[in-house]
Amino acid sequence: MCPHVSQLDQEQLIEKLGIFKIHGRDKHGRKVLRIIGKFFPARLLSVDVLKSYLEEKIYPRLGKKPFSVLYVHTGVQRSENFPGISALRSVYDAIPINVKDNIQAVYFLHPGLQARLFLATFGRLLFSGGLYGKLRYINRIDYLWDHMRRNEVEIPEFVHDHDEDLEYRPMMDYGLESDHPRVYGAGAPTMDSPVCMYSMRCIS
Repeated sequence: MCPHVSQLDQEQLIEKLGIFKIHGRDKHGRKVLRIIGKFFPARLLSVDVLKSYLEEKIYPRLGKKPFSVLYVHTGVQRSENFPGISALRSVYDAIPINVKDNIQAVYFLHPGLQARLFLATFGRLLFSGGLYGKLRYINRIDYLWDHMRRNEVEIPEFVHDHDEDLEYRPMMDYGLESDHPRVYGAGAPTMDSPVCMYSMRCIS
């Protein structure tokens, strides 16, 4: 984590990037917690700040009813967006038991081969209490609408762009074709974005 980023700045960064949002409903009428993996600035956030943010801003808004999680894995790079196994376990262990029990399904959009292998190896170790069994891989956005209400869940444009690439290059799903670096239009950080602002602060 960048030592120059204060707790307040980290919390504001989470808000500005829109990593966690509760909006829309699934086909069963349950709330959806959407998580955009690409927006997660793993190098800039401490685990303690993340846990505090979730406890104060997210869990209370989920209420005491069942809900679904939509994790968008599109564009995630291990060196940039992955917080590490110990951090993931720490965050998961800190989730209140009533919140864990209310998770009905975790929809994992655009998993890719590496993510599948990682979860096959570590999933049951990381996610106790049956959460691993609630994981559902979603290869394409169109398949997501079998589970979510189409007009209620916002999907960033760069995710649609990647989905279109997969339609024309299906071997990317299985790691048989490289997902070459590309700029995802409006979804990519700009020099004015919080990601660049905080990254430059760390460099200086």
